[in-house]
Amino acid sequence: MSPLKIGSRASPLALRQAEEVRTALVANQPDLQVDIIEISTTGDRIQDRTLAAIGGKGLFTKEIEQALLDGAVDICVHSAKDMLTEFPSGLMLGPILQREDTRDGFISHSGQKLSEMPSGAVIGTASLRRQSQILALRPDLEVITFRGTVQTRLRKLDEGQADATLLAVAGLKRLDCMDVLTQIFDPETILPAVGQGAIALELRADDERIMRTVEPLNDIKSATEVAMERAFLAVLDGSCRTPIAGIANANIDADRIKFRGLIAKADGSVVHSTIREGTINDAIDMGKDAGLELKTEAGPNFLP
Repeated sequence: MSPLKIGSRASPLALRQAEEVRTALVANQPDLQVDIIEISTTGDRIQDRTLAAIGGKGLFTKEIEQALLDGAVDICVHSAKDMLTEFPSGLMLGPILQREDTRDGFISHSGQKLSEMPSGAVIGTASLRRQSQILALRPDLEVITFRGTVQTRLRKLDEGQADATLLAVAGLKRLDCMDVLTQIFDPETILPAVGQGAIALELRADDERIMRTVEPLNDIKSATEVAMERAFLAVLDGSCRTPIAGIANANIDADRIKFRGLIAKADGSVVHSTIREGTINDAIDMGKDAGLELKTEAGPNFLP
């Protein structure tokens, strides 16, 4: 059998995630050979502008998806939070691996927590979701665009380009960089991105052999949570131009799931939030309903 080819971004974190997928595949099928194919994406190449300015988060996936469509790779490995809610024709969402920590972390030069930062301190982030929530809590701070890999953003922080930044705890754990953290935010303070902490596979919709090969990697709890969050996002037509956050927490044994979601103005001046709780079978419908509620509450001109 020819090697199974994984398509991945070339960043250290993306490759660590691809390696996690390879390890899981080989653990299930010890004779399986798995190669990781590094693919350069537009989102990685263009670092001097926000994602919103250059077309949104699909810029981290489209070249990898094209390689999948062309047959150059057999599966794509993505951070679930980078994925659009709709797939190119012929592609589909595959398994979701067991989710890592969903929270955001705060890193400051001074060792100060967000509440302790002096007025006028500069926070670096490329995420409108993080920007809006930071400014809602601390409108006296300044937020600047801060893009790049985890290592690049930590270097920019060391160089003094900002006083603090925010990074996903999941990425720091996967890169063994937890020691840089000053503070970890609970979701009630900073709500995570849809899909944060989850590794998602993307497959060709007609490739039954690959589907059977990767199916054992799917974690039911994580997949249920991500499906609910993505249903919420899809209603809001979420992109990097809109501050949207949402997190679900499923208890499979109890057949219950909880969800919190929000949309906000980029400057943090307005935040609309909602909560849902119910049975797992209703998770997707509840996610959609939560999105519709916020869309109605915010009004027609709120979302760009």
